[in-house]
Amino acid sequence: MKLYRIITGPDDNAFCHRISNALSKGWQLHGSGSLTFDSSQNRVICGQAIVKEVPGQDYHDDLTLSDF
Repeated sequence: MKLYRIITGPDDNAFCHRISNALSKGWQLHGSGSLTFDSSQNRVICGQAIVKEVPGQDYHDDLTLSDF
């Protein structure tokens, strides 16, 4: 099965660690990251899509994607 996630959050060190952690677990970047400005909180928000191929398993909607 092929899994897809999009990780979002403030443009800070924690966001980079979340992406790095996913990459270390075999996830791959999918497309370009994105940035937008949240004027209500006066901060930049990042987004990055990631994908992972998981052989030998079937997809079902009860999966917790961050567990993979």
